Amino acid sequence: MKISLTPEQAFQKIKQYCAYQERSHQATKEKLFSMGLYKKDVDILLSQLIEENYLNEQRYALRFVGGHFRIKKWGKIKITAALKQQRVSSYNIQKALDEIDQNDYLTCLQQLASVKWNTLKKETTLNKKVKATNYLLQKGYESNLIRTAILKLQAPNET
Repeated sequence: MKISLTPEQAFQKIKQYCAYQERSHQATKEKLFSMGLYKKDVDILLSQLIEENYLNEQRYALRFVGGHFRIKKWGKIKITAALKQQRVSSYNIQKALDEIDQNDYLTCLQQLASVKWNTLKKETTLNKKVKATNYLLQKGYESNLIRTAILKLQAPNET
């Protein structure tokens, strides 16, 4: 049995939900609907949350990008896809991605490539290339950057 909250009760709960950690507008909207509220009430509460700065899409995008890049070592493609899934605007996604230092990004990619390459000791060079490339594509890195990173790993006599 799903209990319905009044908009006032829901607002108190949703403020705590948003204060605990950055949330996307989409996740917050879904949470409000799960509390048994109607669309009109949800829209009003979302506006209030934005006005009181509990919800801020740009701040959410920045935190999401920072965390997923630094901690999970995701590439820009995977981060973008995840944020689009949360219905974050393209403008805020791009602004947040611009905060990633390009040198840090390339260093991270090179480290991931190197670690993966070294775990494939028994593989042929071609298999190493394929497996390392697939791994880095899954992590969300751009194929042209992956190609460059893998070329740096190949010893001159392996090409």
